[in-house]
Amino acid sequence: MSVEVERKFVCNPDIQKKLTGIGAVCVGQCQFHDQYYDSPGFHLTLNDVWLRCRQGSWELKCPATEKQQGMEENQGERLCTRYKEITSLPQIIAKVREVMKEACEEQNRQTFPPVENEVKECNDQGHRRETLVTNYCNEPCIKQGDAAKDKVVGSKDANRCCVENGGDLAWLREMNLAPFAEFTTERCSFLLDAEGKEGGVRVDLDQADFGYCVGEIEVLVSEGHAVQSAMKKIERTAHRLGLSDDQKVEGKMHVYLQRYCPEHYAKLLSAHIL
Repeated sequence: MSVEVERKFVCNPDIQKKLTGIGAVCVGQCQFHDQYYDSPGFHLTLNDVWLRCRQGSWELKCPATEKQQGMEENQGERLCTRYKEITSLPQIIAKVREVMKEACEEQNRQTFPPVENEVKECNDQGHRRETLVTNYCNEPCIKQGDAAKDKVVGSKDANRCCVENGGDLAWLREMNLAPFAEFTTERCSFLLDAEGKEGGVRVDLDQADFGYCVGEIEVLVSEGHAVQSAMKKIERTAHRLGLSDDQKVEGKMHVYLQRYCPEHYAKLLSAHIL
């Protein structure tokens, strides 16, 4: 399992010239279509877990917590995100099922607190809790606004990329998962010389089809102490590109939810996920 360490930045008009100037090599351009999935109650994303289908391939991103005890981060390191990446479908399904079960059990504890000296009511509530956990909180679908409807289609159509690639969607139906975001990205990618201090650093320049452009400095490492080294590489690369450490730059998903899914966005802000 790898950990993606990443820092986002604003794409200035001269960014490609700057990348070339520090020795980065363009390794190509591509276009890809992403669909992000969650339950109607947002049980995955409210736990900072992101399930994505990209061109028929599945990936799950979960928070990485490899920060060393007692080690303070500087501002540049605080601008980085760290996520574990799972690309094996059986492992993805197992992890999603675990997160959904824990989230629903917590929701049921809050919804149906124990009632002292009322055995029958407790038993009834226990049965209701088990039913909800089994159904993975099978709530009515959240209604999206008109702007969101232009971006998020029904689950049958939105799942077509998986169906066309022979995917079995039974696990999605079992856990009541459906797309909440869908967009296409044009990407231009650069790599820094593997022999230098910044070896293994990738820089992606993304243009989303909803009108947002953002850059990403990324290093993939194994779990453990390599995360700290990756953050140092990203920080040095950012400084060589003349990037400011003043504020965190919003990613594509942040902007998408803010524009098209305000209810979902507000819940994530309240939970300090975004």
